[in-house]
Amino acid sequence: MDDESMECVTKNLGLRLPIQRHPFYMLLETSGSSSYHDEEKLNDFLEKSFNSGVILDGTLTGEPSKIKDMWALRERIAEGLLRDGYCYKYDVSVPLSKFYDLVTDMRERLGSSVVRCCGYGHLGDGNLHLNLTGEIFDPDVFALIEPYVYERVGDWKGSISAEHGLGYKKRNYIHLSKSQSAISLMQQLKSLLDPNGILNPYKVLPSFK
Repeated sequence: MDDESMECVTKNLGLRLPIQRHPFYMLLETSGSSSYHDEEKLNDFLEKSFNSGVILDGTLTGEPSKIKDMWALRERIAEGLLRDGYCYKYDVSVPLSKFYDLVTDMRERLGSSVVRCCGYGHLGDGNLHLNLTGEIFDPDVFALIEPYVYERVGDWKGSISAEHGLGYKKRNYIHLSKSQSAISLMQQLKSLLDPNGILNPYKVLPSFK
């Protein structure tokens, strides 16, 4: 989670950050058969990370109420973003070496034309949630975002849709993540199983041949 995301939930929703402000934050939770063993391993990890300078600040808790408060900082980001007005939301996956580059690129590209540009996600699988907000939907801003976002992800050999599927909004950009041979095979299988095109129409596959 980046600091812009935390600024959003603390300012727009009144949530409290339990540590000082930093550029990035990571939320870790352990779940094992032995809470004592989990705590011991986590403490060992934190000690080594603090000593090496990988982690600069942090907090640790096992209290259910405090765990809930900490997770709220992550889970309520989407709610907080809507308080800005309109939210342009993107769910992509990129190589870990490029994980935050898309956020930086979009900040430079859009500048003051948006209220906020932030990124958070799942570091383990490279899933980035890119969010940009404005007071209202602006077609000129939208034109600066798409298809640029998908093209950048394609340049990095990522996926234009990580968690939530292609649906109908991303289907015509599938070629940025899949080869033409793969798309053709998908179309052939679709025609074989659904010759009349009545099963979940207008989704996933592009409208052009």
